[in-house]
Amino acid sequence: MTPASENLTPLPGAVSGIEYFVGCPTGTAEQYFSDGALRWSVGLYRIHGYERGDIIPTLDLCLSHIEPPDRDAARNFWDGLSSTGKPTSICMSIRDLKGRAHKVLIFGDRILDGAEAIGRMILVVDLTRSIHSDTLQVANEAVTASAAGRAVIEQAKGVLMAFAGLNAAEAFDRITSYSRRTNGKVLIVAQEIIDCAVKLTPENQHQSREQAFLDLVVAH
Repeated sequence: MTPASENLTPLPGAVSGIEYFVGCPTGTAEQYFSDGALRWSVGLYRIHGYERGDIIPTLDLCLSHIEPPDRDAARNFWDGLSSTGKPTSICMSIRDLKGRAHKVLIFGDRILDGAEAIGRMILVVDLTRSIHSDTLQVANEAVTASAAGRAVIEQAKGVLMAFAGLNAAEAFDRITSYSRRTNGKVLIVAQEIIDCAVKLTPENQHQSREQAFLDLVVAH
């Protein structure tokens, strides 16, 4: 499987923090407990300086790219995704294949099949470009403010997973792809998806899961 990468209550005031991430490179990784294989999106390969097919992703390879002071925290973060019942995040430093330093923000969550956790996934946001183009203080403020924005995106992902049968990484990929096509900010697109879902009633929901997805992401 290749990564694409409920409670629908809008969270006002979250835009200011997440807008800071617009234009930052992103990538995703998934691991299903059934086979243990680590699957990277194209974006995650590129953040690390690779193209798909150059290497086989493993946890040891990931840790080798992380700066030594951050490695224990990174391993604990990854291990904790197996049992943590809510999304979590961490900020750390990595070096790509050419030795260039990157500051990355990582969001993690379990992959669920109903109530059962069947895997774990992460979203990696490369903050390097933003940090270089602004001050470190602004970057830190954006990281702090991202919690509310992350909740909006997680809710929107849940909508797409419910209505279009996507996994978490695919749902995020649909949101970011639509954002790129429309030149809209990711958080605003996510909020619009939530707003549309709130308006759906049993009378106007479509039988087709794909049509429901199109109503949420394209028609509006």
